[in-house]
Amino acid sequence: MDETRLMTALIEQQKKITVTGVESVDSFSPQQITITLEGGRAQISGERLKITDFSKTSGKFAAVGEIAGVRFFKKKEKLGKRLFG
Repeated sequence: MDETRLMTALIEQQKKITVTGVESVDSFSPQQITITLEGGRAQISGERLKITDFSKTSGKFAAVGEIAGVRFFKKKEKLGKRLFG
């Protein structure tokens, strides 16, 4: 059976975001942070974004700033799995 950690995302008053289940931070700037999750990716957008915590071993991530939005992207399946199930 495929074991995956539980991924949670908590946004507090559009000023702080905490995410669990994070595998890596792919890119970051004051306007956008892209992270890889076990099941896909997430893109955090806003102004004056700053990463305050990230632990690869525990998968915990936190950032502060003016959070405008979060988009989640599902991991794409390999072509063979999509064709043959």
